[in-house]
Amino acid sequence: MAFYGWPFSQCQSLSTPLEVQFQSGIRLLDIRLTDVKGRLIAYHGAYPQKTTFQEILVSVYNYLNSPAGSRETIVMSVKQEAPSSVFSQLVHDEIAVGAGGRNMWFLESRIPTLGEVRGKVVMFSRFGNGDGWEDGLNGMGIHPTYWPDSVKDGFSWMCNDTTVYTNDWYHIPSFLSIPEKVALSTGVLDSAPPDTPGPVLPIAYFSASSFPLAAPQTVSQGFGWPSWGLGVDGVNIRVARWALDQLARDDEKGGPRIRGWTFMDYFEEPQNAVVPLLVEFNFRGEREGEEGHVRRL
Repeated sequence: MAFYGWPFSQCQSLSTPLEVQFQSGIRLLDIRLTDVKGRLIAYHGAYPQKTTFQEILVSVYNYLNSPAGSRETIVMSVKQEAPSSVFSQLVHDEIAVGAGGRNMWFLESRIPTLGEVRGKVVMFSRFGNGDGWEDGLNGMGIHPTYWPDSVKDGFSWMCNDTTVYTNDWYHIPSFLSIPEKVALSTGVLDSAPPDTPGPVLPIAYFSASSFPLAAPQTVSQGFGWPSWGLGVDGVNIRVARWALDQLARDDEKGGPRIRGWTFMDYFEEPQNAVVPLLVEFNFRGEREGEEGHVRRL
């Protein structure tokens, strides 16, 4: 929802509202909210994004109740952007009275299967301690127990029996750090360490910025004419190349097994190329017996 506040608060194009994002294959939303006189409004940092939480819920509800979206799942990361002693309670209450109500949400404290949550929103709560929620922290969906600020090498935390590997290194020194940023964020999507017990969920943040030499648009899209040696490739084109390299691998399991969540600024650049490549990973490295597995003749 970060459509306003160029150059540092804007992270998506005005031409890509939620409806367009859903049509483009986006299923993971990063929603930042601020309590403004008892109402939740979308903000990015200190900059208002001119949309209420209720309007966001209407967009999500309409998609999940459309023919195209009725069997889809939306994961919504909700984060508090400004101090408020009642923020958690407001999220709880606005969900209850918003489009779809609580029935639209999966609020258990575990990673569900897709079969459990088709037509629903999975809560990823980056706020609160359980106050005001019926089951406390166990009723706030997927809730990180640990989230250090902009750790370069990433970190891990537990959601029930699932190990969540996360890289959210967003405060890079300058655009010169773009190659390292891409290497670290894509690295978390690779196979989990062999000694990891139980299920694994990787979360990679491809977004990053810093003042004054790394605005979100610069980091994501690059600048100049890199092919002529006069500029720098951005994160998105580098992620697209990484994805193409992974998809080109031809191992005995039919391709790389990459599963996870990715957050990306200006996702439609370059030329709407990145999201289809990431979606393609769903069909590589399948295992017989999993939901969605296609038996090939």
